[in-house]
Amino acid sequence: MDLTVPEYAYMFGFLQADGHLYQGSGQRGRLTVEINIRDIDLLYRFKHLTPYNSSVTERTRSTNFADSHQSAIWTLCSLAARTTLNQLGLPYGRKSSSIAPPLVSFSSRDYLRGLVDADGSVGYTGPGIPFVSLTTSSTAVGVHLCEYAQKATGAARTLKRNVRDGVYNIMYQKEAAQALAADLYYPGCLSLGRKQVKADSVASWIRPADMRITGPRRSWTAHEDRELLQSDDIAATAEKFGRSEKGCRLRLWRLRTARVSPPSNN
Repeated sequence: MDLTVPEYAYMFGFLQADGHLYQGSGQRGRLTVEINIRDIDLLYRFKHLTPYNSSVTERTRSTNFADSHQSAIWTLCSLAARTTLNQLGLPYGRKSSSIAPPLVSFSSRDYLRGLVDADGSVGYTGPGIPFVSLTTSSTAVGVHLCEYAQKATGAARTLKRNVRDGVYNIMYQKEAAQALAADLYYPGCLSLGRKQVKADSVASWIRPADMRITGPRRSWTAHEDRELLQSDDIAATAEKFGRSEKGCRLRLWRLRTARVSPPSNN
């Protein structure tokens, strides 16, 4: 399983996010991937890529979201195949926070596309803004996506876990989403067909003439924070910093209410 080959890199990323590696007694065990029946073609592609006996089956069951949910399951039992996947970085058992990009050479954009297809989204928000997103519990995966996307789009992201469930929700919108979608979902790549269609649609988005373009966010320095806390004239301080008065008042409120760390005395 050479991860410099795009199809295998994609497959491995998808398996890390949506695959389950079970270890039984002795040499028993299996890899399973269960997805919606509408995406069954992808499992047959995985079966074709794998030089070991495997099966694709279908089942219908009741879930919290539907009384009759149809899914497709790919099952691979070969010990040699499972050992290879495990050594590359697919853990046995629960894995959501422990997965990480492979330590061997691999095709990053294909690997990331596999993760996005399994645990991410591509499309438009309610107001019609294009986006590409990934939800992950893994810090290593989040860092890799942010580093790759910044090189591909110029958009920087700061990782921060969601307070409610402790995961990272990493999102790119507008032109950054267009650039990232075009890079990940290139013509002829292995992907979920429905997400490929959405990625192609994102490329056609045109920014409305009345939509303001915002520049990159400036971080606040400790010096600015100290001077802001001591200021008696917010308007004058905002002009000195080259910031908006509203932004300065919001920063001051965050400092005084401990929403952000206070500046050091050094």
